[in-house]
Amino acid sequence: MDIQPVNPGHILVIPNHHATYLADLDEEVGAHMFRVAHRIAAALRESGVNCEGVNLFLADGEAAMQEVLHVHLHVLPRFEGDDFGLKFGPDYGKRPDRSELDRIAADVKRQL
Repeated sequence: MDIQPVNPGHILVIPNHHATYLADLDEEVGAHMFRVAHRIAAALRESGVNCEGVNLFLADGEAAMQEVLHVHLHVLPRFEGDDFGLKFGPDYGKRPDRSELDRIAADVKRQL
């Protein structure tokens, strides 16, 4: 259980072995974290906790709001009017050209 929950029922999925960032985490351990989160999300919906929806949130790096330097996945029960959210930046509504999307996708693909 998160000791400073966003909403009641906020649960953390934390790997046993230390990894600061997602890239430091073994892929199978990362996949297992999401499988566990999947099961927890279903359990939250059935538990009686106020849970109309679920967000999974993993902050990877300080720019992504990571405060604890150990990979962990938040399972957040959500409900209408809970006032939790992420804020979109000022350029969110501006769609990039297809060529820019293709260029970025190619750059990322080369690193895979």
